[in-house]
Amino acid sequence: MYLKINKNSYDIVLANNFYKRLTGLIGKTNIDYGMLFPKCNSIHTYFMKENIDVIGLDENNEVIYKYENLPKNKVIKINNERKKTNILELPANSSKKIKIGTILIIEED
Repeated sequence: MYLKINKNSYDIVLANNFYKRLTGLIGKTNIDYGMLFPKCNSIHTYFMKENIDVIGLDENNEVIYKYENLPKNKVIKINNERKKTNILELPANSSKKIKIGTILIIEED
C-alpha cells in the first residue's frame, strides 16, 4: 500500500496483527514510511526514537484530526468511536499540506 502526498510517495504498512499494533514505529529511526492502524482511536509515542505526524481518519479516510511533529512520550486520543476511526502515522513533517476534511487515497501496490 502507498500514499501520495504531492510529489512524495510513502509506503504504508498495515498494522493488522497484534505484534504490528503493539510495536508500531517504536524504536525506528530514519522513518520513511507510514503505518495505518485500522479501528484505532488512540496512540502513544513512548519509546519512539523520532517525532511523527499523526492523522486520524474516519471510515471514509477523511482526515478528522492531524498532529504534526508529535514528540516522544505523548498520548493522543482522537475520538470515542474506535470502530469508525483509523490512525495513520507518517514521518515527521510529511503531512504539512494535508488539511482537515481531505480524503486520503491509500492505494494498493
